[in-house]
Amino acid sequence: MTTATAPDVARDTRLQRVLVVLGIVVLAFNLRPAASSVGPLLEEIRAGVPLGDTQAGLLTTLPVVCFAVVGGAAPRLASWLGLHRVTLLGLVLLTGCLWGRGEVHQGWLFLVLSFAALAGAATANVLMPSLVKLHFPGHVGLLTAVYTTSMAIGLTASSALSVPIAGTADGGDVDYVRGLGVWAATAAIAILPWIGLIGHDLHVGRRTRSLGVAAIARTRLGWAMAGAFGLQSLQAYAMFGWFAQMCRDAGYSPEAAGVLLGIVTGASIPLSLLIPILAARLRDQRMLLTVLIACYPIGYLGFLAQPRPLGWLWALAIGVGASTFPLVLTLIGLRSRTPEGTAALSGFTQSTGYLLAAAGPFGVGVLHAMTGTWTVSVLVLLALCVPLYLCGRYATRDRFIEDEIAAQSPA
Repeated sequence: MTTATAPDVARDTRLQRVLVVLGIVVLAFNLRPAASSVGPLLEEIRAGVPLGDTQAGLLTTLPVVCFAVVGGAAPRLASWLGLHRVTLLGLVLLTGCLWGRGEVHQGWLFLVLSFAALAGAATANVLMPSLVKLHFPGHVGLLTAVYTTSMAIGLTASSALSVPIAGTADGGDVDYVRGLGVWAATAAIAILPWIGLIGHDLHVGRRTRSLGVAAIARTRLGWAMAGAFGLQSLQAYAMFGWFAQMCRDAGYSPEAAGVLLGIVTGASIPLSLLIPILAARLRDQRMLLTVLIACYPIGYLGFLAQPRPLGWLWALAIGVGASTFPLVLTLIGLRSRTPEGTAALSGFTQSTGYLLAAAGPFGVGVLHAMTGTWTVSVLVLLALCVPLYLCGRYATRDRFIEDEIAAQSPA
């Protein structure tokens, strides 16, 4: 992992720190639209590309598969090329492939470009906690709040606005190409501050190797973090991929379904600002975890019992439950002592966690196809809240990954 020593970070000028914050904010905004803009436009994408049932199920699963496959390699890649350079390369890949997939009409090529775009996002996603730990080691909670809030805003905007931005083409159909392509433009804007930040890698005083995945895998904390992150991401990506379709099947219009998905994602905006700051001030975050996860049953059971006209209320409850995500991201920084430890824990947590989460959107689609209803899928998601809570209970206790690694090492 390319890192700076303490003096290197201390020599950051005020302008450089402002540029880092700006870069982190615009980067975070663009980490989710590649995935979350697909759900509201799924029917139109399937008709226009076109995509079969299996390909559509794969498309909703691609984000978590890609984050699992690519995320684990990000710390090692950054140790070779530099943390800021790799972040910039990830953004360039994201921008180019987001634009490219709107120009193709072959299902396999659309999936390939989607995977490549998500690979760019996955690389930057894993490195974000390390960037925060490197430049702002004393303000992990605050900076995590900043970037998770920006991430939530990007997620909400792409969920709620993709259909209105798409508008209608000449034939009266929704123009999904426009709805997807606008997020390539926002990603292109995000590239600009990172061009100015790549010089930071040239002035690093020394290079250090990241902790290995095997070392993290020998610790209970590593697996608890991966379990909490994975099960939370399973819930979130299942909702990103299918909640709008659930609402449409319940009788909502495409626009209303997109708005309801926007409520799910939008609920995390204020909470993404509050939760990391609060978590950083607490030595034990178990009560905070309990309150958040308790909202899942309210939302799931309420939606099954009466999806209309109270869909907005159940969407809000699910969105509050999904705010476990910024809590787990904050814990990555809080459960490590160094940028190297943060990078290793982030890589293991996210790659292993996303591998687990891949079962979410794909499994929900399969269960719906088998049963013809969303009830079984939602009940399975509800049951998975139990292991999510148990993993979270362990991860929220005051401990550090470096200490557990040291305890596992021979004297």
